[in-house]
Amino acid sequence: MTRPTARVLALLEILQTGGWFTVGSLAGRLGVDERTVRRYATHLTDLGIPVGARRGRYGGYRLSPGFKLPPLMFTDDEAIAVALGLVAGQRMGLGGPAHTGSALAKVRRVLPDAVSGRIESLLATADFTALPRQAAPPGSEVLLTLAAAARDRHPVRIAYTAWAGGTGQRVLEPYGLVFHSGRWYVSGHDSASGEVRTFRLDRITDAESIEGAFEVPDGFDPAGHVLAGLASVPYAHEVVVLLRAPLAEARRRLPRVVGELVEADGGVRLTMRAERLDGAARMLAGLPWRFTVERPDELRMELRDLAAQLLDDAGY
Repeated sequence: MTRPTARVLALLEILQTGGWFTVGSLAGRLGVDERTVRRYATHLTDLGIPVGARRGRYGGYRLSPGFKLPPLMFTDDEAIAVALGLVAGQRMGLGGPAHTGSALAKVRRVLPDAVSGRIESLLATADFTALPRQAAPPGSEVLLTLAAAARDRHPVRIAYTAWAGGTGQRVLEPYGLVFHSGRWYVSGHDSASGEVRTFRLDRITDAESIEGAFEVPDGFDPAGHVLAGLASVPYAHEVVVLLRAPLAEARRRLPRVVGELVEADGGVRLTMRAERLDGAARMLAGLPWRFTVERPDELRMELRDLAAQLLDDAGY
């Protein structure tokens, strides 16, 4: 690629970021004089790219609104960012492996050999400390419909499959979307229950925008609501423990999905749900603070058994 051709393409790359650019600013970024910038803009117009011009002392150029750009051009750093983003997203379960894999393959096919080789080396040697997540991606149309409804604040009618297998329709006022641990969730006012509920998007088989409007309650935190809901899943046991720790320190150590933390006399009261009390005992034993079990009594026995096992393992 000749140097002038590369600069013409560089001008197109600048213009496709959007908005007006003065001739002087373009000249500075391209390292040419203003007359050359005007010549490059003419070259783009000759190629059928609608470059809008504004005359005068502060005249400049922009791409005409509505123009569909040719295939995207990436700098080396941008190409690396796209490739890593796709790999990391797939690892986190953010998208289905088929879609992220095909997108990554398309990016690699259009890269120059030099850049492609460097990215291949990076992807072949890079590893992640976080364990891979099993993806549960929703349908793209469901995700985008709910996102638009949450942004524009209009209700949707959804078809939802409950965990027990029952299906039904309900009207939802979506307050926000949250991605957590490989799954997408939507929180909002549910017409069927009259309450704010959280739904998994991979269980929503259809979403349709309907007429209406709503307001999101002041201070509503979609991520906090989802985590609080996950922490209150009705597992077999409710565990209440008084932690001898400052509230701020407890919140830094324990994510909201673990349970509810409330300041109390002598420390912080942790209320959580657990399917197995031996698992709850091991989690509590790993905390750096002293604590008092308020309920259930069976948890005290699990902690005694765990303490005896640890002492035995240590040779006491």
